[in-house]
Formats: sequence, C-alpha cells, structure tokens
Amino acid sequence: MRTLGRSGVQVLPLGIGTNKWRRADRSAVKETYRTVTGAGPCMIDTAEIYFSERVVGDCLRTDPRPAITATKFFPLPGRTSPRRVISGLDGSLARLGVKTVDLYYIHFPLPLLDITVFADGLVEAVKSGKARAVGVANFGADQMRRMADRLARSGIPLAANQVHYSLLKRKVETNGVLTACRELDVALVAYFPLASGRLTRASDQARTNALMTLLAEIATAHGASISQVALNWLLARDPHVIPIPGATKSQHAQANLGALNWRLTSEEFEAIDRASVRGS
Repeated sequence: MRTLGRSGVQVLPLGIGTNKWRRADRSAVKETYRTVTGAGPCMIDTAEIYFSERVVGDCLRTDPRPAITATKFFPLPGRTSPRRVISGLDGSLARLGVKTVDLYYIHFPLPLLDITVFADGLVEAVKSGKARAVGVANFGADQMRRMADRLARSGIPLAANQVHYSLLKRKVETNGVLTACRELDVALVAYFPLASGRLTRASDQARTNALMTLLAEIATAHGASISQVALNWLLARDPHVIPIPGATKSQHAQANLGALNWRLTSEEFEAIDRASVRGS
C-alpha cells in the first residue's frame, strides 16, 4: 500500500488510467473495472473533460465493491474562483454517482495566473466532505510548493502531483518535481508510465535499442513482461511514485497488477537506470 501524501488515503502502489475507456467496449471496461477493484484499493483516475468519467460512474453504480476514485477540475479563464472549483466538483460527483471522491486535482496550471487562486476551492472541497484529498497535475516544483503552503494554512495537505513519468520521460528527476514530492511528502502519480505503449513490448525495431533489449532480458529472467519490468522500475524508484497505466481490457490490467508480485534486484534496477536517459 502507498499513501497519498499526508492525506491518510491509502491505495495500491499501482492505479489505472481511464482516458481511453470512452472508446472501449463497455463490457470489456466493466470487466477491467472488476479486475482492478478486486485487487484492492486501486486508484481509478479520470477527469471532468474525459467522457470516461461517466463510464467510471456506470461501473461504480453496477459494482458494489468500493473503489478509490480520482478526478480533475479543468481550469480555464473564467473558471478561476473557489465557486467554479466546487461547481466543477459537483458535476463530477453527479457523473460518478457518488457523494465524495477520494482525490480531486487541479488538472494543470494556467499561464500567468497565480495557481493558489484554486486553493480555496480545494480547501472547501475537503471541508465540505466532497473530497477526501486534493492534489494538482502537471505542476512544476515551485508551483507545488506554493499550492502546498496555501493549503497548509487551512490545515490541508497537498496529497499528489500527477505528472508524465516513465523510463522514456524522466524529466521529473531533474526539474525538481520528484525532489519536491519527497520534501513535501506528496505522492507522484505517474501517467503514461509505459510511454503510451512504447514500453510494452520489444518489436524487431525496438530490439536495436539498448534499453528495450535490457528490459526484455530482465523480463525473461523473471518470467515477466517488459511492461511489468518498466512498472517495477518506477515502483522501486521512490515510494512516493504511484504509476497509473491505462488498460481497457481485463487481461492487460491483470498483467499490469502482476508488477506488484515481484521486485527487481538492485543490480537490475541500476542497469536499467544507466540504460535510460535522465532529463528526457
């Protein structure tokens, strides 16, 4: 289990992204939902701008098992007040068919706008009982710190920052975001942890790449898949990291969850670290 910062909300170390559920077969999606919720408190990630928020709501209504839900407020000029944040959350709650979400994010910072303008809305979301925890997405290290400081004035911790992070996208390690997550005790929720499918298999072309060749060798040694090795590396990178790979089929979700059943050796971790490119 991993905790969303200091919020007290505990989740499996691996969640699931749902932004492709809107195009997927509905029965396959519901089976995928049953697979992830059957594994434990798996964080199910969506957003108000994803049609999948309605699909997740359908799953929640038809399956009695509890789920950890995370959704996002879409900031636009004209949607920059606490009232707009709560209105957006109310819409998400209605689509999901719940009274409370476990994690509510600001989807991204708006350029030239003080990001703390959204803080009062997030505070109200928690104090009203409509969100158990609040976070941000795609925020830089300094933006995180400003938001965390503003929330702390009301006694509410910043629980998470959702950012792009994979073996092919490691900029969070050099731009201060991972460091800030450690210092502030904030979960780093990694979207696209399999690089939009580029880290799921070693095709003939990919086998010429040293990293993919290494991942394939380690996968074979563990009787695992390349994607499981890539997810395993992120899980071992730091206890604040929670990858949320997408899946529209039950077997894919089950395969991703299989990354939780074993661990890379320290030698394997370091070899992958060297073969990957930091700062990318």
